[in-house]
Amino acid sequence: MLKVQEIRELIKLIDQSSIDEFEYEHEGASIKMKKNTGVTVVEPQYAVQAPPAAVIPAQPIHHESIAASPAPAISEVQKQESVSAVNDANLHKIVSPMVGTFYVSPSPDSDPYVQEGSKVQANTVVCIVEAMKLFNEIEAEVDGEIVEVLVKDGQLVEYGQPLFLVKSK
Repeated sequence: MLKVQEIRELIKLIDQSSIDEFEYEHEGASIKMKKNTGVTVVEPQYAVQAPPAAVIPAQPIHHESIAASPAPAISEVQKQESVSAVNDANLHKIVSPMVGTFYVSPSPDSDPYVQEGSKVQANTVVCIVEAMKLFNEIEAEVDGEIVEVLVKDGQLVEYGQPLFLVKSK
């Protein structure tokens, strides 16, 4: 099975290319991506037929399609971005690499990884995004200070959605 980072790289490569459709099969798993429909479909292929719920439609690859989505979570983020847009011209945005659920801490009774004012390094874990029962640690990517946390604990996030604003060193 492909690792999350490998899937992210595939999505980036397909998004930047002129390819409209891509299919990859390896060790019983199959990934299909179709760019012109704006939908990514992941279909596990097993010897025993998987139930229909195993086909997971993902969010669109194109950022324009995501912005056009009427989902309330997106409109709330767009409002936050427009308010912060004036102030964040020199800030780094840590974005969600996938669709999933955002968590600020490793467990409900633990302290958050970071909060506003926390100093971070590029390899500092800032949150977890849970997707399909896999908990993916998200790193800061830059050295600096957390200026703003843009999403709430337990909130659903989209691919490419800003999670944190970081003032780089």
